[in-house]
Amino acid sequence: MDSLVTTEWLAGELGANDLRIVDATYMSSLPGAPAGDPAAEYEAEHIPGAVFMDLAELADTSSDLPSMLPAPEKFASRMQSLGLGDGSRIVLYDNSPYHTAARAWWMLRTFGAHDVAILDGGLAKWKAEGRETASGKEQLRHRHFTVWADDKGVRNLEQMKANVDSGAEQVLDARSAARFTGEEPDPRPATHAGHIPGSKNLPYGQLFNADGTWKQGEALKAEFDSAGVDLAKPLVTTCGSGITASVLAFGAHLLGNEAALYDGSWSEWGAERSTPKATGAA
Repeated sequence: MDSLVTTEWLAGELGANDLRIVDATYMSSLPGAPAGDPAAEYEAEHIPGAVFMDLAELADTSSDLPSMLPAPEKFASRMQSLGLGDGSRIVLYDNSPYHTAARAWWMLRTFGAHDVAILDGGLAKWKAEGRETASGKEQLRHRHFTVWADDKGVRNLEQMKANVDSGAEQVLDARSAARFTGEEPDPRPATHAGHIPGSKNLPYGQLFNADGTWKQGEALKAEFDSAGVDLAKPLVTTCGSGITASVLAFGAHLLGNEAALYDGSWSEWGAERSTPKATGAA
């Protein structure tokens, strides 16, 4: 299964025994984010057979930071309850302006799932093509999901501080240009404006076509090139809370770069007194 699958492909695979479809819509913890109840919207309308992954709850709820990775045991337990298990082919989609299926993709891979894809164009494209939807909740039998975590693709605060000095890894920020430069104040309380020194900026929305599908091939590579990123070299993505950084990580993956992700992102860096902050263009 490719990492990015089409609606046509998914329609042909519906009902396959090993296929699991997941609605990973999330509307962000960011103050001023669009209102919405993803769980209720899922129950009202979803792709047949899809289960709902609650990214708001699938986090380290003991942390003051939003959206931090949960413990491996918690993640595995939640996946089992959704009917996702070892050997499943998992297709993710969302109906969020933040393209949150990418966050679910990154988490699943971090916690040991291997056959994971994103539906190109998400629910919007599926519906625009007049394809069937379902309502209510889907009941899937629990399946075993092995407790596992591989942190090689995760960066923490101390690693990011060290990287400011070493420059060993390129850092790419998914936030808007105004938030990156510091022209716009950070929407979170007690959080500085600006960016990690030495980082570059590629607003996540630039990776998509006007219809919400992913740019691919040379069109996608051109966006990374324009941000000054060399995809042949190590890359770490960041954003406000680790959600849209996953979009950049998935885009890099499509081009053959297995980027790491700074999970604390600017929510941590911008509020931490000991970190240096930069303003202005990259």
